[in-house]
Amino acid sequence: MTTTVTTHAPVSRTAPGIPETVAAARAFFDSGATRPLGDRVRNLHALRALLTENETAFEEALWDDLHKGPAEAQLTEISVTLAEIRHTLRHLRRWARPKRGPVPAVLLPAKARLVPEPLGVVLVIAPWNYPLQLLMNPLVGVLAAGNTAVLKPSELAPATSALIARLVPRYFPDGEVRVVEGGVEETTELLAQRFDHIVFTGSGSIGRIVMRAAAEHLTPVTLELGGKSPVWFDDDARLRAAARRLAWAKFTNAGQTCVAPDYVMTTPDRVPALAAALRTAIGELWGPDPRATRDYGRIVSERHFDRLVGLLDSVDPSDVAAGGTHDRAERYLAPTVVTVPAGADGPVIGPDAAHPLLRDEIFGPVLPIVAVASAEEAVKVVNSWDKPLALYVFTSSSRTRRLFEQGTSSGAVVHDAGLVHVAAAGLPFGGVGPSGMGAYHGAYSWRSFTHLKPVLTKPLAPDTLRLAQPPFPTFALRLAQRMMRHG
Repeated sequence: MTTTVTTHAPVSRTAPGIPETVAAARAFFDSGATRPLGDRVRNLHALRALLTENETAFEEALWDDLHKGPAEAQLTEISVTLAEIRHTLRHLRRWARPKRGPVPAVLLPAKARLVPEPLGVVLVIAPWNYPLQLLMNPLVGVLAAGNTAVLKPSELAPATSALIARLVPRYFPDGEVRVVEGGVEETTELLAQRFDHIVFTGSGSIGRIVMRAAAEHLTPVTLELGGKSPVWFDDDARLRAAARRLAWAKFTNAGQTCVAPDYVMTTPDRVPALAAALRTAIGELWGPDPRATRDYGRIVSERHFDRLVGLLDSVDPSDVAAGGTHDRAERYLAPTVVTVPAGADGPVIGPDAAHPLLRDEIFGPVLPIVAVASAEEAVKVVNSWDKPLALYVFTSSSRTRRLFEQGTSSGAVVHDAGLVHVAAAGLPFGGVGPSGMGAYHGAYSWRSFTHLKPVLTKPLAPDTLRLAQPPFPTFALRLAQRMMRHG
């Protein structure tokens, strides 16, 4: 996934106001105003009002930035965040309640509790591809946990960024949430500040920059990265339905989704039928000319457009099974399906792959179909490179499902669909290894931005700790050892 930060060298000029913004967020947190449960609930209602009272404005901003139609803006940005708020409000009181902690027999009599407390000031750096959802969704958990937040929206989605910057002070006038707009310079200066947690969504290369900056202050991070999320297909009986779900998952937001299917693996004999079914599904979803519909997006910038067209230019035209047309003036790239013949030694995924579409995350509306010998071979391909953020399996075989569940490691496995796990507020969303660390959504968001503080009370009488204090009578030492070892 691409984000707003780049690898440019840090600039020497301090972006005006950023240290003061972070200091003000910390002062407000230190005042204790965000800790009471009632204030957390009030902040979540304020966030909900910010979204519901400005839905049309957000739809227009997302159209300006990414050519997202109102339906897609609602489903993938606004409504999914509102669902997260609703889920959190429903469960927050239970999550925030102190819980009884276990006490070993050797410490009895004693009582222990786990008391939740907020971390402090949290920085959320959002990408351009879902500039509202991926900024506001983590914010739900940040506010629910009782923290203050500094938001950095993407400058590559300028209309959405400007709208958020204008609305946040109106709905959070006391300063629970603050916004810093800008690009490389502002992000670099933000990362130089001390935060209590950083949430970053973007590419692995920029994630390393964020992690290095966080290490200067020993700040914990939640990194939602990306990678090449693979698909396995062998469900011949439900080919049409699978192809439609696969096309929707891949080409939503013009393929600019971190959990979009990156490549599909199937056996060589299934490639022609799957390619034809995907071509049909594209027509059913976006019509004979996707350029003409309001439901199909555009590439975010000319730079990304040129990168994608460059990849297509390296493909043999006879391997383009669908799409391939493009228009730089509109940053339009049609939903495209490319077939990749089986190599002599099988396909290779990663930077050294022979085929250009298999080297790195595509992050655009180009879907390669890769011929492999079997599901077992597909598992080897998945395991030959970085652990993906998501893995999708379209099969009617329970054995094949188990093969991918048990034989691979990924942020999530989804059977017979794509993308939908991101909308499940009760499930953690996150990667593993190079695809990310940490998770959020629902209770997992609250847990990520909360410290569970153990509080133990040991009465002075009876003074059973005498058994563990010198001098050590033989009988007391043996009794203490036995209690510690055997409970």
